[in-house]
Amino acid sequence: MHTLADFDALSFDCYGTLIDWEAGLSDVLVPWAREQGLSLDAEALLAGYAGHEARVEAEHPDLLYPDVLATSLAALGEQLGAPVSQAAAADLGSSVGAWPAFVDSPPALARLAENYKLIILSNVDPVSFAASNARLGVTFDLVLTAAEIGSYKPAPRNFEVLLARTLDLGIAPGRLLHVAQSLFHDHVPAQAAGLETVWIDRRHDRHGSGATPVPTVEVTPTWRFESMEAFASAAAEDMRR
Repeated sequence: MHTLADFDALSFDCYGTLIDWEAGLSDVLVPWAREQGLSLDAEALLAGYAGHEARVEAEHPDLLYPDVLATSLAALGEQLGAPVSQAAAADLGSSVGAWPAFVDSPPALARLAENYKLIILSNVDPVSFAASNARLGVTFDLVLTAAEIGSYKPAPRNFEVLLARTLDLGIAPGRLLHVAQSLFHDHVPAQAAGLETVWIDRRHDRHGSGATPVPTVEVTPTWRFESMEAFASAAAEDMRR
């Protein structure tokens, strides 16, 4: 069995894993729902939103992520019978840069950068990610976004591009480990591409899957940690052995 010391590079999902996208989404969805007289709480709104975003990304892979957010909110509003103004849709679309980093993400990434190349594979566009990257405080060796790839995870193409580009970085086959919160967007397609995976189970203390759809197939991550801090500590321990 592999240890965490058997890898040379880590590819990360960003939103949900390093950046708290559920907090960012809730900061817009909850006030909108209150203005519309809806009594749904943040968890219910996130669960309702999740399927719309996944569908929009699958049906419109050419849309930039801010437009995905705006279109998904409009679809949620239609489902709930609540109007979504252009201003409200634009507010969600432009909110990515304000989404907070999980407090353990920057220090954990700094520790991991001592032993691994760090890569981003994210359902986002370069402009939106630049603001998030500033919150993470680390320079990634490679950043791959949906806008540049032309599709959104869980599309297999995203992981095909990841594997091809990591070879260009000099990362040998089998030496890349994928790290993510979303079983749906990341673990299922990453393992189908032959990658081992680390699950950062950010929702370990909450019921449901939040803003992430439930995967349609069973998947078992290679490792599971409840935080980036725990993952970084385990990786450091394996490196010392």
